[in-house]
Amino acid sequence: MAGPTPEGGDRLCSQGAGRLKKRADFVRAAKGARVTARAFSLQARKRQTDELSGARIGFTVTKKTGNSVVRNRIRRRLREAVRLGQALSLRPDHDYVLIARRDALTMDFPALGRELEQALQKLNDPKRAAAGSRPNRPT
Repeated sequence: MAGPTPEGGDRLCSQGAGRLKKRADFVRAAKGARVTARAFSLQARKRQTDELSGARIGFTVTKKTGNSVVRNRIRRRLREAVRLGQALSLRPDHDYVLIARRDALTMDFPALGRELEQALQKLNDPKRAAAGSRPNRPT
């Protein structure tokens, strides 16, 4: 298990991804691009240049997915999938939020890792960035 770092965040993978812990960071990431998968929804947002460098990842597991034991197990599985993803294409100036779904508990672990890699590839696709990260919602 990864221990705390001197900066105060946990290191999740070999690339040195930190953790999102403040609600404001989660809210800002929700305004960015989104990719859905069977086991989770992945949100990403590019941070401002004056903020800290390095990718940061946050995890959200709602009560709708189950009781605290189930939610914690899902969160541990997602954290481990990120940690073991040696070739994850996390951009250093981005915040990522994984919003778990119930399928993250029952999906076999290698498939969960592949799904995470595919979601990150979709987010990093240059065609997607040119077309706009998310359609505008009517106000």
